[in-house]
Amino acid sequence: MSFFDDAYRGTPPWDIGRPQRAFVDLFDRQGLPDKPVLDVGCGTGENALYLAAKGLSVTGVDTSALAIEKAKRKAKARDLEATFLVWDALDLAAMHLRFGAVIDSGLFHVFDDEDRRRYVDQIAAVLRPGGEYVMMCFSEKEPADWGGPRRVRKGEIRATFTPPRFRVRSIRASRFETNLHPDGGSAYLATVVRT
Repeated sequence: MSFFDDAYRGTPPWDIGRPQRAFVDLFDRQGLPDKPVLDVGCGTGENALYLAAKGLSVTGVDTSALAIEKAKRKAKARDLEATFLVWDALDLAAMHLRFGAVIDSGLFHVFDDEDRRRYVDQIAAVLRPGGEYVMMCFSEKEPADWGGPRRVRKGEIRATFTPPRFRVRSIRASRFETNLHPDGGSAYLATVVRT
């Protein structure tokens, strides 16, 4: 049983029962992402189901079989079409699919440096040229006294998504909603274009 499967036996802090407000606000402001969409590290599927409700073709992947089962039950209960798969984010290329957009709500910040490089290679493999990777992670401004995943600096994001494969379009201060933060934790919302 992995840490994440164990967490999904209950309600983990990041499973807030709705899509992240930062994603909703971004897509309301700039328009919906290109389809199909991959929600990597989808958890119980709230962000994926939000996009499915807007008419997008969405695939959500997570390594936790318990999270994926919960996501499938939510999709059925809400009568929404979405695909949910137990899948390793460090092996996305093995899906043999290409996506117009990839969203990531809280996965990027769990990887150590080596896995982060592997993860970025996998994003490059599945994201079509011109497609966007939209990612939210805890920022270095979030206090570390409560533990949780590593904090990320803007410079790390820019150093990770570099030409010629990527172009960072924007990195904005944001709030990562959790069950532990009444107003959300300090975060960055980044939009990166696959060149």
